[in-house]
Amino acid sequence: MIALALPAATPDEGFVAPTISDTHYPDIFPFGGEYGIWFEGGFGKQMLMIILSVVLIASFFLVASRKGQLVPGKFQFAGEMAYGFVRNSIGKDIIGGKNFLKYVPWLFTAFFLILVNNLFGAVPGLQLPSFSHPGSAYAIAAMFYILWVGIGLQKHGLKYFKLAVVPSGVPWYIMPLVVPIEIISNFLVRPVTHSLRLFATMLAGHLIVMLAGSAIEFMVMSENFLLQGTSLLVLVGALAMYMLEALIMVLQAYVFTLLAAIYIEGALNADAH
Repeated sequence: MIALALPAATPDEGFVAPTISDTHYPDIFPFGGEYGIWFEGGFGKQMLMIILSVVLIASFFLVASRKGQLVPGKFQFAGEMAYGFVRNSIGKDIIGGKNFLKYVPWLFTAFFLILVNNLFGAVPGLQLPSFSHPGSAYAIAAMFYILWVGIGLQKHGLKYFKLAVVPSGVPWYIMPLVVPIEIISNFLVRPVTHSLRLFATMLAGHLIVMLAGSAIEFMVMSENFLLQGTSLLVLVGALAMYMLEALIMVLQAYVFTLLAAIYIEGALNADAH
């Protein structure tokens, strides 16, 4: 299915592997560049899918919470289970029962936004995880970066920066080595890895499935009967990778939200670490 979006190579040309550029579809509404605007880009499929995900998520939970029955129906039960998972298993368990409630909307939104946009990559016709584009991953990670730094400053004032980079119990003569490492780790590496983990995993999984799809197409089109027969084995492997990628899509939404909760908890309790 994914191979249909790729330029097919003829047997005379040899196999042409898909590249990262093949994951970017032409913009639906291009702007910038030739139009003289100061930035380049446009409104593309990836942006459209993020908007679609917001509509789907909002619609589902609005329908699920519409009646609010004491004995929940199927939709209400599913909505309550989904909300309860983020609220209790991530928010309450990580941040703690005292302070977690005010941050549940952040965690809830991040989890389902990432989950739905990741799963788009497993839907025929869409076949594009929105967070396989770096801009989306960087943007959502930046929001949480600003959030947990702001929480630390609100709770501890400017002292937060000292609490975040000066570990307790470390001898003074090691501090010149430890403090720069903590600054780089907490304020530079942490937000980058928070976004990069999501983006790189989604992109890598999508490229693997694209590679398998284009390889199957090439083998089927070949006049070599051995290659045509081998395409069945590649198809089996592609289906296995497809299922594995779907699992990773769910796990990455959980991991991103879990780390966000850990960072929030660390900012709230920086004086206790």
